[in-house]
Amino acid sequence: MEINKINISEKLNLFTDHWNPRIVGELNGQQVKLAKFQGEFVWHKHDNEDELFLVLEGSFKMELRDKTIEINKGDFIIIPKGVEHKPSAEKEVQIMLFEPASTLNTGNIPESERTKKNLEWI
Repeated sequence: MEINKINISEKLNLFTDHWNPRIVGELNGQQVKLAKFQGEFVWHKHDNEDELFLVLEGSFKMELRDKTIEINKGDFIIIPKGVEHKPSAEKEVQIMLFEPASTLNTGNIPESERTKKNLEWI
């Protein structure tokens, strides 16, 4: 197995589309993903997986059923399994995600225009 460093900026420059995470690494059953998004996602939850969202550039709002949390550059938020959430961003945000390899981006909504079942490794 070859060990290489990953340059986050280089990887982010490889794509421009929104709501389509790319895998950049894997460790202990967890995947490290990069994504860009703008606009609103769908309300969803993950019954078996926690998710970590780390903002690399920009900011977004994580809507929960009882409150909305602003997540800015350098901030991260962990969404525990079973918690309904909906990310949204007025302007493009670049994020890094840490989540189990089994995580479907739309969670309990398996068929949505935002659902990505086969993520690309970059």
